[in-house]
Amino acid sequence: MSASPAGYLFAYFTSADEEDGEQVRFARSRGPDPLEWEPLNGGRPLLRSTVGERGARDPFLVRAAGLPGESAGYYLLATDLRIASRNPETAWEDCIRTGSRSILVWESQNLLSWSEPRLVEVAPPEAGNAWAPEAAFDPATESYLVYWASTLHSPGDPSASYHRMLCSHTADFRDFAPARIWIDRGWSVIDSTVVESDGRFYRFSKDELSTRSSSPDAKHITVERSPVLDSTEYAPVATGIGGNELEHGEGPIVVPGSTPGTWFLFIDEFGLRRYTAFTSDSLDSRTWRPVESNLPPGASHGSILPLSAEEWSQLDALAGR
Repeated sequence: MSASPAGYLFAYFTSADEEDGEQVRFARSRGPDPLEWEPLNGGRPLLRSTVGERGARDPFLVRAAGLPGESAGYYLLATDLRIASRNPETAWEDCIRTGSRSILVWESQNLLSWSEPRLVEVAPPEAGNAWAPEAAFDPATESYLVYWASTLHSPGDPSASYHRMLCSHTADFRDFAPARIWIDRGWSVIDSTVVESDGRFYRFSKDELSTRSSSPDAKHITVERSPVLDSTEYAPVATGIGGNELEHGEGPIVVPGSTPGTWFLFIDEFGLRRYTAFTSDSLDSRTWRPVESNLPPGASHGSILPLSAEEWSQLDALAGR
């Protein structure tokens, strides 16, 4: 969609502590304002995973590019993970070491009705998991670049086992090229998201350096840019985004505002206030100003899809109108 957004659709999950918390919920912006939201489907999950671990976290919405033979209009990707079904004392460590190496994929023609979910294995055998998958259309290859976080394990060297961002190209979200490393800084980096503007791709990622390190950017958002989407050489733009306002942050979401030149960044302050909104007039800025927002209660790591006026209106069917 090239025009200014007339509205937005938010896909998210809530919490492993809630019944059905690890399933996909939707909310719609109140008109063209991405800071005010109304839950859809009565606030109940619209999509439920019936495959793999039977949980869906970190949902990501992507508009189809209209490739030859492509029948879907939209895709939704998600992490195949259900923490609630695991031993709470060891759940995270177990998932990092022996979790699902597959991601969940749904397809839709209209954002209202969706296919059954399918599992697609994307991470290599040495990976312990495949988390927070996202996708962006890559004009250089005429395919989608799908990227996610995986812990790659090195037998006999625990210090070499940490999260990298991996990536793979696909034209149909069924067949994927072999995964390759996209980001490896020597320590964990997770939750990358990409937005394109004026022929450049801006990548926002969570830096997972320990808070015990000397870096003030630990546990906050790093921004980079590149003219080539799948490049491993992005140029630095800013570090520590959110650090002046949040104790820690992950799951960044970046969307254009309805006013040209305006951008919004949402950062999940997990375990505390959840999503907090920021705004800037440039993706090249080192300064993002906090703004008041009213996101659905408990909304966790998700994604926001800008909508046309027609797309926004058709969601009336899920708003009980």
